[in-house]
Amino acid sequence: MVDERRVERLLRRITQDVAVLRRRADDVPVPPAGQRDRLDALKYTLVTAIEGCIGVAQHICASESWAPPATNADAFRVLAANGVLGDDLAERMARAAGLRNVLVHQYAEVDDARVVAFWRNSPTSTPSSPE
Repeated sequence: MVDERRVERLLRRITQDVAVLRRRADDVPVPPAGQRDRLDALKYTLVTAIEGCIGVAQHICASESWAPPATNADAFRVLAANGVLGDDLAERMARAAGLRNVLVHQYAEVDDARVVAFWRNSPTSTPSSPE
């Protein structure tokens, strides 16, 4: 059974993070000359927003007893397979989970310009990072 209070709490935090990202999207020039602190703060907010989405997706998958997702990115695909998300949104969220991994675990060199483009929601600049 879905814990509505938990999902509501996560969604409230995601909403707050997204509001910050939208408000600050144009604050950081690329390249971020002299703006390291601002860029780092926005990266952290982006990570926490994605983490919240992953938490909601994983919780719904588990509470509905759907096949356990192999990865965080897969959780969004499971939601799509069960009609909760559209396929396009599920794939964009899966890419966001990959970006989160790159930012948190530093699997690859982070291109700050691509991160800024990602949170500015530029459809042509969305990075596709492996999960």
